[in-house]
Amino acid sequence: MATEPQNPATKQPNPASSTFKLIVYEQENFQGRCHELTGPCNNLQEAGVEKVGSILVLCGPWVGYEQPGCKGEQYVLEKGEYPRWDAWTNSRRSDCIFAFRPIKVDSQEHKIVLYENPKFAGKKIEIIDDDVPSFHAHGYQEKVSSVRVQSGTWVAYQYPGYRGYQYLFEKGEYKENLEFGAQVPQIQSVRRIRDMQWHQRGAFHTST
Repeated sequence: MATEPQNPATKQPNPASSTFKLIVYEQENFQGRCHELTGPCNNLQEAGVEKVGSILVLCGPWVGYEQPGCKGEQYVLEKGEYPRWDAWTNSRRSDCIFAFRPIKVDSQEHKIVLYENPKFAGKKIEIIDDDVPSFHAHGYQEKVSSVRVQSGTWVAYQYPGYRGYQYLFEKGEYKENLEFGAQVPQIQSVRRIRDMQWHQRGAFHTST
């Protein structure tokens, strides 16, 4: 059930109480009714939340979804404040979030291999313990149709500079682009998702 507004500056995380904690506000800038999550929510409206105007992630990371049932466009949310929709996406297709789930980050090591063609065929780019803001700068100009994540948790982006649609990659195999939620096989940047268990800052910050 939604509750009365809370000031994010006074809401401090308690790591001992919950591994994951997120507060959704119905209005921008942490105003209006709010709803606290400590686990998956497949449909915010069924939980009494009419809309998402801003988000405060106290313990994360999380992924939000454009549609109920954890479907549609993905939005990766790490520890920090998201005062309005353009803080969690720049794809500009939608400002709606209807579902959330926590992202389990259980490894310090990170290794991902991205392939040009489905079923791990064609040219590939292998990334180990690094963030890559531009595949083109590393000499890879091909499409990305399949992905193997050998360790760590990653978020890939449609365009260079961590822009465009986001695609969450957890450990496992993705034989074609539809399996990771991409309508077209286009990925041009990727970065690691890290949380406070391994990295004290607990969040990724792009430079301005």
